[in-house]
Amino acid sequence: MDNLDSKSVAELLALHTAALEELRQRDILRSANNPTGDLAEYYFCRAFGWTQENNSKKAYDAIGENGMRYQIKGRRVHRRNRSRQLSAIRDFQGFDFLAAVLFDDDYRIMRAALIPATVASENSTYIEHTNSHKFLLRDAIWKFPDVEDATERLREVEGQ
Repeated sequence: MDNLDSKSVAELLALHTAALEELRQRDILRSANNPTGDLAEYYFCRAFGWTQENNSKKAYDAIGENGMRYQIKGRRVHRRNRSRQLSAIRDFQGFDFLAAVLFDDDYRIMRAALIPATVASENSTYIEHTNSHKFLLRDAIWKFPDVEDATERLREVEGQ
């Protein structure tokens, strides 16, 4: 990242655009949205051998060889925003496990977990005006007996 401070705003945005386009060319990202969700899906599917569903699939993002359905969420914990709130969850009946990962500022994996849908549901808050559930990926979730720590599995594919 040589001399970023000498680049104009337009040049910095062009670098950002080029980096995202290269990640799409490598089939890591699937959309033109914020890369956090796509990156989470990519890492989980690579680490566990799941089949990624179409972007338009409702309620789950991937399916495992065992037929289990996975809703995949990612959150970038930024130095300016430390929130661990995942994006809205609308239907806990549509998946078997919530696969969730926290990234740091530079999109490095901090922690990841496979959380049974029942555990995620019981630890979520319903928000009426959005007709969705809010789930915070707090450290306490890894202490639940049915939650699997997936951090090392995701880190194995992170550098590939």
